[in-house]
Amino acid sequence: MASARFSELDWRQTPMGAISLRRRRDPMSGEDIYEVKLDDDFLMSSLFTVAEVAVARLALARLGGSDLDVVVGGLGLGYTAQTVLDNPAVRSLVVVERLEAVIEWHAQGLIPLGLGLTADLRCRLVAGDFFAMAAAGELDPTAPGRPFDAVIVDIDHSPKHLLHTSHAAFYTAAGVRGLAQQLAPGGVFSLWSNDPPDEDYAALLATVLDEVEAEVVSFHNPLQERDSTNTVYVATRRQ
Repeated sequence: MASARFSELDWRQTPMGAISLRRRRDPMSGEDIYEVKLDDDFLMSSLFTVAEVAVARLALARLGGSDLDVVVGGLGLGYTAQTVLDNPAVRSLVVVERLEAVIEWHAQGLIPLGLGLTADLRCRLVAGDFFAMAAAGELDPTAPGRPFDAVIVDIDHSPKHLLHTSHAAFYTAAGVRGLAQQLAPGGVFSLWSNDPPDEDYAALLATVLDEVEAEVVSFHNPLQERDSTNTVYVATRRQ
Protein backbone atom coordinates (compact mmCIF):
# COMPACT_ATOMS: atom_id res chain seq x y z
CA MET A 1 0.00 0.00 0.00
CA ALA A 2 1.56 3.35 -0.95
CA SER A 3 0.59 6.94 -1.54
CA ALA A 4 2.27 10.33 -1.59
CA ARG A 5 1.70 10.59 2.14
CA PHE A 6 2.04 6.97 3.28
CA SER A 7 4.14 3.94 2.32
CA GLU A 8 4.44 0.53 3.92
CA LEU A 9 8.09 -0.19 3.16
CA ASP A 10 8.08 -3.77 4.46
CA TRP A 11 5.83 -6.24 6.26
CA ARG A 12 6.65 -9.72 7.37
CA GLN A 13 5.69 -12.37 9.89
CA THR A 14 8.16 -13.11 12.69
CA PRO A 15 8.13 -15.43 15.74
CA MET A 16 7.12 -12.40 17.82
CA GLY A 17 4.32 -11.31 15.48
CA ALA A 18 3.87 -9.32 12.28
CA ILE A 19 6.38 -6.49 11.98
CA SER A 20 6.06 -3.59 9.58
CA LEU A 21 8.06 -0.53 8.59
CA ARG A 22 6.04 2.48 7.52
CA ARG A 23 6.91 5.93 6.20
CA ARG A 24 4.44 8.77 6.29
CA ARG A 25 4.64 12.45 5.46
CA ASP A 26 3.97 14.74 8.42
CA PRO A 27 1.42 17.29 7.14
CA MET A 28 2.65 19.95 9.59
CA SER A 29 6.43 19.76 9.08
CA GLY A 30 6.52 18.15 5.64
CA GLU A 31 9.12 15.69 6.95
CA ASP A 32 9.07 11.92 6.49
CA ILE A 33 8.29 10.01 9.70
CA TYR A 34 9.41 6.38 10.02
CA GLU A 35 7.43 4.03 12.25
CA VAL A 36 7.77 0.38 13.26
CA LYS A 37 4.81 -1.69 14.41
CA LEU A 38 4.69 -5.18 15.91
CA ASP A 39 1.16 -6.44 15.25
CA ASP A 40 -0.96 -3.48 16.44
CA ASP A 41 1.69 -2.18 18.86
CA PHE A 42 3.77 0.86 17.88
CA LEU A 43 7.38 0.04 18.78
CA MET A 44 9.09 3.24 17.68
CA SER A 45 8.77 6.40 15.67
CA SER A 46 11.33 8.84 14.31
CA LEU A 47 9.01 11.55 15.63
CA PHE A 48 10.11 10.70 19.19
CA THR A 49 13.85 10.12 19.57
CA VAL A 50 14.91 12.29 22.52
CA ALA A 51 14.86 9.46 25.06
CA GLU A 52 16.44 6.99 22.62
CA VAL A 53 19.36 9.42 22.37
CA ALA A 54 19.39 10.08 26.12
CA VAL A 55 19.71 6.41 27.11
CA ALA A 56 23.07 6.32 25.32
CA ARG A 57 24.20 9.85 26.20
CA LEU A 58 23.56 9.42 29.93
CA ALA A 59 25.42 6.12 30.04
CA LEU A 60 28.48 7.39 28.20
CA ALA A 61 28.57 10.60 30.25
CA ARG A 62 29.52 8.51 33.28
CA LEU A 63 32.55 6.98 31.56
CA GLY A 64 35.92 8.60 31.25
CA GLY A 65 38.87 7.58 29.14
CA SER A 66 38.87 6.21 25.62
CA ASP A 67 38.70 2.90 23.77
CA LEU A 68 35.25 2.20 25.16
CA ASP A 69 33.49 -1.04 24.25
CA VAL A 70 29.71 -0.81 24.22
CA VAL A 71 26.78 -3.14 23.61
CA VAL A 72 23.29 -1.94 22.74
CA GLY A 73 20.29 -4.20 23.11
CA GLY A 74 17.74 -3.25 20.47
CA LEU A 75 18.52 -1.64 17.12
CA GLY A 76 15.19 -0.06 16.25
CA LEU A 77 15.55 2.99 14.04
CA GLY A 78 19.20 3.32 15.07
CA TYR A 79 19.14 6.50 17.14
CA THR A 80 20.64 4.90 20.26
CA ALA A 81 23.40 3.19 18.26
CA GLN A 82 24.17 6.38 16.33
CA THR A 83 24.49 8.35 19.57
CA VAL A 84 27.03 5.81 20.81
CA LEU A 85 29.04 6.09 17.59
CA ASP A 86 28.93 9.89 17.73
CA ASN A 87 31.12 9.66 20.84
CA PRO A 88 34.79 9.62 19.70
CA ALA A 89 35.81 7.68 22.83
CA VAL A 90 33.94 4.58 21.59
CA ARG A 91 36.19 1.90 20.14
CA SER A 92 33.60 -0.78 19.38
CA LEU A 93 29.83 -1.22 19.36
CA VAL A 94 27.86 -4.46 19.24
CA VAL A 95 24.13 -3.99 18.57
CA VAL A 96 21.97 -7.04 19.32
CA GLU A 97 18.62 -7.18 17.53
CA ARG A 98 16.25 -10.15 17.68
CA LEU A 99 14.25 -9.29 14.57
CA GLU A 100 16.43 -9.90 11.53
CA ALA A 101 14.08 -7.78 9.43
CA VAL A 102 15.20 -4.69 11.36
CA ILE A 103 18.86 -5.40 10.58
CA GLU A 104 17.97 -5.93 6.91
CA TRP A 105 16.13 -2.59 6.78
CA HIS A 106 19.29 -0.84 7.94
CA ALA A 107 21.53 -2.75 5.53
CA GLN A 108 19.19 -1.92 2.64
CA GLY A 109 19.00 1.77 3.49
CA LEU A 110 15.25 1.69 4.12
CA ILE A 111 15.91 3.54 7.39
CA PRO A 112 17.71 6.90 7.17
CA LEU A 113 20.48 6.03 9.66
CA GLY A 114 20.97 2.51 8.33
CA LEU A 115 23.72 2.92 5.77
CA GLY A 116 25.77 5.08 8.12
CA LEU A 117 25.60 2.51 10.89
CA THR A 118 26.46 -0.40 8.65
CA ALA A 119 29.38 1.50 7.10
CA ASP A 120 30.99 2.37 10.45
CA LEU A 121 33.78 -0.15 11.04
CA ARG A 122 33.35 0.14 14.82
CA CYS A 123 29.78 -1.12 14.62
CA ARG A 124 28.60 -4.73 14.32
CA LEU A 125 24.91 -5.65 14.04
CA VAL A 126 24.19 -9.07 15.54
CA ALA A 127 20.95 -11.02 15.03
CA GLY A 128 20.07 -12.59 18.35
CA ASP A 129 17.96 -12.57 21.50
CA PHE A 130 19.62 -10.00 23.75
CA PHE A 131 18.04 -11.44 26.91
CA ALA A 132 19.09 -15.01 26.18
CA MET A 133 22.59 -13.83 25.29
CA ALA A 134 22.81 -11.77 28.48
CA ALA A 135 21.70 -14.76 30.56
CA ALA A 136 24.38 -16.92 28.92
CA GLY A 137 27.10 -14.31 29.36
CA GLU A 138 27.56 -14.06 25.61
CA LEU A 139 26.61 -10.52 24.59
CA ASP A 140 29.40 -10.77 22.03
CA PRO A 141 29.07 -14.18 20.35
CA THR A 142 32.61 -13.92 18.98
CA ALA A 143 34.10 -13.41 22.45
CA PRO A 144 31.96 -15.01 25.20
CA GLY A 145 32.52 -13.42 28.59
CA ARG A 146 34.02 -10.25 27.13
CA PRO A 147 33.34 -7.31 29.48
CA PHE A 148 31.80 -4.07 28.25
CA ASP A 149 32.20 -0.53 29.46
CA ALA A 150 28.50 0.11 28.85
CA VAL A 151 25.42 -2.03 28.30
CA ILE A 152 22.53 0.05 26.95
CA VAL A 153 19.07 -1.48 26.52
CA ASP A 154 16.04 -0.18 24.63
CA ILE A 155 13.75 -3.12 23.92
CA ASP A 156 10.78 -3.53 26.28
CA HIS A 157 8.27 -0.80 27.03
CA SER A 158 9.37 -0.89 30.68
CA PRO A 159 10.60 -3.39 33.31
CA LYS A 160 6.98 -4.38 33.87
CA HIS A 161 5.54 -4.02 30.36
CA LEU A 162 7.43 -6.56 28.28
CA LEU A 163 7.30 -7.40 24.60
CA HIS A 164 7.64 -11.08 25.50
CA THR A 165 7.37 -13.03 28.76
CA SER A 166 10.78 -14.62 28.15
CA HIS A 167 12.36 -11.23 28.94
CA ALA A 168 11.12 -11.22 32.54
CA ALA A 169 14.17 -12.90 34.09
CA PHE A 170 16.38 -9.98 33.05
CA TYR A 171 14.48 -7.73 35.47
CA THR A 172 15.03 -9.97 38.52
CA ALA A 173 17.84 -9.96 41.08
CA ALA A 174 19.50 -12.87 39.29
CA GLY A 175 19.24 -11.04 35.98
CA VAL A 176 20.86 -7.92 37.40
CA ARG A 177 23.68 -9.96 38.94
CA GLY A 178 24.30 -11.67 35.61
CA LEU A 179 24.32 -8.34 33.82
CA ALA A 180 26.81 -6.87 36.31
CA GLN A 181 29.24 -9.67 35.56
CA GLN A 182 29.36 -8.53 31.94
CA LEU A 183 30.27 -4.97 32.86
CA ALA A 184 33.88 -3.97 33.32
CA PRO A 185 34.64 -2.51 36.78
CA GLY A 186 33.14 0.97 36.75
CA GLY A 187 31.05 0.04 33.72
CA VAL A 188 27.59 1.50 33.22
CA PHE A 189 24.17 -0.01 32.58
CA SER A 190 21.33 2.10 31.17
CA LEU A 191 17.75 1.20 30.31
CA TRP A 192 14.99 3.06 28.47
CA SER A 193 11.45 2.87 29.82
CA ASN A 194 8.21 4.33 28.55
CA ASP A 195 6.75 4.37 32.08
CA PRO A 196 7.34 6.74 35.02
CA PRO A 197 10.18 5.81 37.41
CA ASP A 198 9.64 2.46 39.10
CA GLU A 199 10.92 2.62 42.69
CA ASP A 200 10.93 -1.16 43.03
CA TYR A 201 13.11 -1.63 39.95
CA ALA A 202 15.50 1.14 41.01
CA ALA A 203 15.81 -0.51 44.43
CA LEU A 204 16.50 -3.84 42.77
CA LEU A 205 19.31 -2.33 40.70
CA ALA A 206 20.75 -0.78 43.87
CA THR A 207 21.18 -4.21 45.47
CA VAL A 208 23.88 -4.98 42.89
CA LEU A 209 24.94 -1.72 41.23
CA ASP A 210 25.94 1.73 42.50
CA GLU A 211 24.84 5.29 41.73
CA VAL A 212 21.39 4.21 40.55
CA GLU A 213 19.37 7.02 39.01
CA ALA A 214 15.98 7.09 37.30
CA GLU A 215 16.10 10.21 35.16
CA VAL A 216 12.88 11.55 33.66
CA VAL A 217 13.38 12.72 30.07
CA SER A 218 10.84 15.21 28.72
CA PHE A 219 10.09 16.01 25.10
CA HIS A 220 7.39 17.75 23.13
CA ASN A 221 4.67 15.49 21.75
CA PRO A 222 3.23 17.22 18.67
CA LEU A 223 0.47 14.64 18.35
CA GLN A 224 -0.95 15.64 21.73
CA GLU A 225 0.36 19.22 21.82
CA ARG A 226 1.95 18.72 25.23
CA ASP A 227 5.13 17.39 26.78
CA SER A 228 5.59 13.64 27.24
CA THR A 229 8.10 11.83 29.44
CA ASN A 230 10.14 8.64 29.42
CA THR A 231 12.50 7.28 32.06
CA VAL A 232 16.15 6.34 31.72
CA TYR A 233 17.68 4.16 34.44
CA VAL A 234 21.44 4.48 34.84
CA ALA A 235 23.64 2.49 37.23
CA THR A 236 27.35 1.76 37.64
CA ARG A 237 29.14 -1.48 38.47
CA ARG A 238 31.15 -1.38 41.67
CA GLN A 239 34.90 -1.17 41.21
